[in-house]
Amino acid sequence: MSTAELKRTASQVRRDIVRMVHAQQSGHPGGSLGCTDFLTALYFKIMKHNPAFTMDGKGEDLFFLSNGHISPVFYSVLARSGYFDVKELATFRMINSRLQGHPTTHEHLPGIRIASGSLGQGMSVSIGAALSKKYNSDDRIVYSLHGDGELQEGQNWEAIMFAAHNKVDNYIATIDVNGQQIDGPLSKVLNLDNLEDKFKAFHWTVLHMDGHNMDEIVTTLEHAKTLTGQGKPIVILMKTIMGKGVDFMETGHEWHGIAPNDAQLENALGQLEMTLGDY
Repeated sequence: MSTAELKRTASQVRRDIVRMVHAQQSGHPGGSLGCTDFLTALYFKIMKHNPAFTMDGKGEDLFFLSNGHISPVFYSVLARSGYFDVKELATFRMINSRLQGHPTTHEHLPGIRIASGSLGQGMSVSIGAALSKKYNSDDRIVYSLHGDGELQEGQNWEAIMFAAHNKVDNYIATIDVNGQQIDGPLSKVLNLDNLEDKFKAFHWTVLHMDGHNMDEIVTTLEHAKTLTGQGKPIVILMKTIMGKGVDFMETGHEWHGIAPNDAQLENALGQLEMTLGDY
């Protein structure tokens, strides 16, 4: 896709997100909206992947969503890229739906390889998948996404240390650096200080990008791919705004996990162009 096409797709994904969360009055719109541009670029431009889904993913790039509460954006991107019928988005968070609030595997939803949302575990799983590819001479790349607040979980730092020690250099992790979590700003809840210094101290290659500049997202991800195979895992610190695209949701942590009412939905949809057709 061209940059213009990626932006059009991202607009539709954002519409999907607010409609899904509104319909059930439950879900996490803030982080979903903030990570929309990244996941759109990843699935529609960067990754080699096959919607004719197989769990082992041999010969494909793999993606693992660690901060699983932003499932609305993940479901929308998977559906819009052909993993399942877009109409299924209307079942989000319904009883017996495959599209639960956190992604699960027991319902066999194409595109989902791990249950996630128990924060702090996704990096360990991703590193295991990347090692498996290396052991099986599979030259594809493993990608993952994590919230910055999620890095308060200690398991991440064990994984970060392990990946560097074992030269897991076919792995690109992205951190959604929005500075917010459900209880407030990270700076007040538990300050992470300088993430670049931390990752460099653990011997990772560190990149930065603006998570809302589509050209920069594509350029940075393409550059990250050229750095694989050089003995170090790679992390991208992605600056985003929680609730991006809907002005009244861009105000702070409050929209981490609440749903818009009818009037707010109408307001949000008025700010987001329908480009591919609503489900």
